[in-house]
Amino acid sequence: MSAEDTIVSGVAGRYATALFELAEDAGAIDRIAGELDQLDGMIAESEDLTRLLRSPVFSAEEQERAMGAILEKAGITGVTENFVRLVAKNRRLFALPGMIEGYRVLVARHRGEVSAHVTSAHELSDEEVKDLTAALTSSLGKEVQLDRKVDASLLGGLIVRVGSRMIDTSLRTKLNSLKIAMKEVG
Repeated sequence: MSAEDTIVSGVAGRYATALFELAEDAGAIDRIAGELDQLDGMIAESEDLTRLLRSPVFSAEEQERAMGAILEKAGITGVTENFVRLVAKNRRLFALPGMIEGYRVLVARHRGEVSAHVTSAHELSDEEVKDLTAALTSSLGKEVQLDRKVDASLLGGLIVRVGSRMIDTSLRTKLNSLKIAMKEVG
């Protein structure tokens, strides 16, 4: 693997890269991506599961047993199950959400896609999502996958982040800029 292939870094990046290489060899990139998305959803919905991942109070054996039971109940087997069990055994569960995100980045790159993180003040309609996706695809010259989030504190507008680039058209930012400008004047 060359240095330019390393697009995710740190502990989470190394694990995500290793999992991606295993998935590629097994021809199971999409299946594993689906299982990781399922696991990520479970983490997002459960405070107890989040606590299990982050708490140093649980031993590696307890974490591995608990994750094994959760994976079995969710029907997650094979490479993904072995991967999560290894992560637990190595006391790296705290980094699992980052590993999942790193795997998504690698899958998107493999498919020639780009991920755009979009934060809006309200839930975007299907038409707005379609228009935004088309505009970003046209601008970037690559297929774009939107990762959407709602933050009512924006008041209006959008924040779009693609890689290290960010476009902030939120009303909150515009009002803050106006407030700073008014303080400078008066």
